[in-house]
Amino acid sequence: MSILRMSKTLIKNLFHGPFTVAYPLKKKETYERTRGSIGISIDDCIFCGMCERRCPTNAIRVDKARVSWSIERLQCIQCGYCVEVCPKKCLDMENQYTEPSFGTVRDVHIKCTNTQSPSES
Repeated sequence: MSILRMSKTLIKNLFHGPFTVAYPLKKKETYERTRGSIGISIDDCIFCGMCERRCPTNAIRVDKARVSWSIERLQCIQCGYCVEVCPKKCLDMENQYTEPSFGTVRDVHIKCTNTQSPSES
């Protein structure tokens, strides 16, 4: 009996074709609620550090003195905790994935604090 069941599965898998996608040649389809990478609107950020404290993998770094926000893309697990806890709602989940890479991929965002107009310099 188990031989017949195994033969049925074997024949079905032989004629079905691959179940996976050849990634570099063919991109994976993204859906509306896909959890992709974390995006930030740096102008709205107050650098409170709530996202850094809530991140379970310590992928986010907030430096209030240098007015910078950074994320280690390959360390982030796209859980969305940082987006939920942000008091200014300047973080969002983008509908795209981080490109595969060797080594580390750190995105650094620095807020422009130049309040001087070009005519004053």
